Amino acid sequence: MPRYLLADIGSTFTKLCAVDTDARAIIALASAPTTVADDVNRGFEAARRELHPAIGATAATLVCSSAAGGLRIAAVGLVPQLTMAAARQAALGAGGKVIHACAYELTESDTDDLRRRQPDMILLSGGTDGGDRAHILHNARILEQRLPDVPVIVAGNRAAYGEMREIFGGRTAAPAEIIFTENVLPEVNRMNLEPARRCIRDLFLRRIVHARGLDRLQTAARILMPTPEAVMRAIRLLAEGVSAAQPGLGELLALDMGGATTDVYSCARGAPESPQTVIKGLPEPYVKRTVEADIGLRHTIGFLAEQIDLPALAAETGLPAAALRDWIDSVQRQPDRLPAVPAELTADSALARAGCRIAAIRHAGRLEETYTPAGRVYLQEGKDLGSVPAVIGTGGPLVNNPAPGILLSAARRAPGMTALLPRDPAYYVDRLYILWAMGLLAEVDAGAALAIMRNNLEQVSA
Repeated sequence: MPRYLLADIGSTFTKLCAVDTDARAIIALASAPTTVADDVNRGFEAARRELHPAIGATAATLVCSSAAGGLRIAAVGLVPQLTMAAARQAALGAGGKVIHACAYELTESDTDDLRRRQPDMILLSGGTDGGDRAHILHNARILEQRLPDVPVIVAGNRAAYGEMREIFGGRTAAPAEIIFTENVLPEVNRMNLEPARRCIRDLFLRRIVHARGLDRLQTAARILMPTPEAVMRAIRLLAEGVSAAQPGLGELLALDMGGATTDVYSCARGAPESPQTVIKGLPEPYVKRTVEADIGLRHTIGFLAEQIDLPALAAETGLPAAALRDWIDSVQRQPDRLPAVPAELTADSALARAGCRIAAIRHAGRLEETYTPAGRVYLQEGKDLGSVPAVIGTGGPLVNNPAPGILLSAARRAPGMTALLPRDPAYYVDRLYILWAMGLLAEVDAGAALAIMRNNLEQVSA
């Protein structure tokens, strides 16, 4: 009986999910506080002991992790709307958290800022193949001089690679290794993200896992990827399916809301729906992830509140504005606090719904009307998600809410909105909180992972 133990070593909790791939079913779930301060094995073993009667001792173990803040990446590019944008997409698609992005020529101030932010790695891009070489060479010299101890993945103009190998000549091994890969923007308007994503993932496995102390799990487990990448793989599988006999849901939008951030994923082509619409900027990747570091229901609730019209939200919910502010203040003082009375649940749900709306709007494309000598045209920047048929919610604030469909409906396009959100989607919630686990399982049995996801997604009404 093929059984797998799937683990997510998070910054706060370690979650385990045991599955039977023959039965295509979940056997058991468990969690325990992550013991990242000393040895993550203690938290892992505490959760595992809860499952032991159900799984025995023979299950193969696959692990993802976002412990100690996840994978911290700095993106350095040339033009903000071109190579830097492509580098950000590559980093986010690999499950990283982009803690800083720099364009044009790096300055001493830029590198001082980078050092303060302590990235796990730097993704260096710049120039199309055969295009500008001066900027990426300048930035390579600055990085070598001022951040010689930070690993660098080079994904820029390959015509500069010979000189860059000389610049970085002294770096041949970990911990400050240099990795050359294909350009993230080899031609204008053509992104090439997968090679850089693979390099980021490989470096995560070789270096970051060891730096976090997770290597002590290696004797009993395979640590495969950052948690956000596992979620993204699950969402892509859920959208595309495995075969004609085992189809997916089709294009979709997914929101993963947590206490500190909200990740938004889309699997959609996002092309303009009208011949009068012209794409502005780079084409969007089919699978896209954005991270909203100021939208969380606990640790960053104060930042979320700053972006909301609280009197209007209070009027919408029927709560006094003072009650909303009191709840925000209480969560800021005690981030692990959960709603205990109906008024607190109403306040928490209203803030979650507002956070979903802001995060979805930032992720989606937008339409701008303009006039040319040929007449009126529309400029589309980003993805048009109007025809996307499904919106999926995961993450604690959505999974544990008694009415998640109402929260997710904030990602629907409202009249007069310029953001290109879904017009009439169905809503689903990952009620057992297993998308991360199915992204791991997909590495060894995609059919079982898809079947388990589809069996456990709960359709909810708005």
